[in-house]
Amino acid sequence: MTNSTPMDDEKKLPKKKGKSLPPKLIIWLGKFIWTTMWQIMMSNLAPRNQSGAYIRPNSQFRKFIGTEEGNPHPPATGRYKLYVGLGCPWAHRTLVVRSLKKLEAVISVCIVSPSPIEGGWIFNDEVEGCRTLAEFYQKAEPGYSGRSTVPVLWDNQTKAIVNNESSEIIVMLNSEFNEFANNPTLNLYPEELKEKIDWWNEKIYHAVNNGVYRCGFAQTQEAYNQACNELFTTLDEIEIALQINRYLCGEHLTLADVRLFTTLFRFDSAYYGLFKCNRQRIRDYQNLGAYLRDLYQLPGVADTCDVETVKRDYYGNLFPLNPGGIIPNGPDMSYLNQPHDRDRIGSIPILQID
Repeated sequence: MTNSTPMDDEKKLPKKKGKSLPPKLIIWLGKFIWTTMWQIMMSNLAPRNQSGAYIRPNSQFRKFIGTEEGNPHPPATGRYKLYVGLGCPWAHRTLVVRSLKKLEAVISVCIVSPSPIEGGWIFNDEVEGCRTLAEFYQKAEPGYSGRSTVPVLWDNQTKAIVNNESSEIIVMLNSEFNEFANNPTLNLYPEELKEKIDWWNEKIYHAVNNGVYRCGFAQTQEAYNQACNELFTTLDEIEIALQINRYLCGEHLTLADVRLFTTLFRFDSAYYGLFKCNRQRIRDYQNLGAYLRDLYQLPGVADTCDVETVKRDYYGNLFPLNPGGIIPNGPDMSYLNQPHDRDRIGSIPILQID
C-alpha cells in the first residue's frame, strides 16, 4: 500500500481548462476603451475643431496699467503681483521681461503648481483665502466660467485681475514701470521696430508658440501633420533669418525674441518627445541653437529657467499624453552655457549692467 500526500493527489487531478478571451479581442477591447477615454480626456484638456486641430481659447482679462486719467490701475511699485507657473512658457515670458528690466523689487511673484488631481493650478499656501487658482479667479470675478490660466497680473490694491494675457503683460512690463525699473533704458518694443516685431510675433505664435501645442494636442493624424509641417517650416525660416541677424529684428533684443525663447527653451526637454515635435532638436540647428544659448546667457535670464520643473509639469501632469507619469532623465541642458559666438554678427550692447 502506497502512502500519498495531498500534494501528490493534487498533481494527479486533471487540470481544468479555463476559457479566456482571444488575444485579438483583448487587444481590440483595450484599444477601444483607452481610445474612448483618451478622446474624452483630450476634449476637456484641449478644445478642438471638427478636423481634430487644437483651438486655444482667448484670454478674458484684458485691462492695462497706464497713466491716463481714470485708469484704476496706475503704475506703482509694490502694488502688483505676478502669478506664474515655472513650467508654463506663457508665464515664463513675464519673468524674463521682469528680469531684463530689473523689476524684481517693483513687482512681486507668486509661484503656483499644477495638480494632476485637481486638474489645475494650486497655491502652495492659501492666497486671498483661496487654495486653487480657479477659486482665485472666482473671487476676482464671481461667476467666471473661463479657463484659470497663468500668468495673472494682480492688483493688490483693488483686489482685481488686471490682465491674464501674457503678450499684453510683457508690453506693460516693458514700458509702464520705467520710473521704478533698475534698467529703464532697455526698450524691448521700440516704435521703429513695432511693425517688424508684430510680424514675427504673429508668425511665431501660430506656428511655433502655439504650434507645439497644436502638435501635442492634435486629435487626428491630419491635424498633427499640418501643425508639424508648419512648425518646422517656420523654424527653418527663422534659422535662415538668424544667419545675418543676431536677433529676430536685427541687432536689438525685442519682445519677439522673448516670446520665441520660452518655447525654444522647452523644446528639446518637453515638446520634442511628449508633443511629438521630433523631426529635429533645437540644439542641432546651427543658428537657432546658438541663438537659444545667446538668450539664455543674457544677465538674469537663466535664473528664470527651471528645466526640471518643466519636465515635471509636462510629463507628470498631462495624463492623456503620458498616462504612466514617468518623467525622463534627460536631456542634458548644460550645453546652454557653452559659447554661442552670436556677437560676431555685430550686435551692440543691449543691457545696462551694474
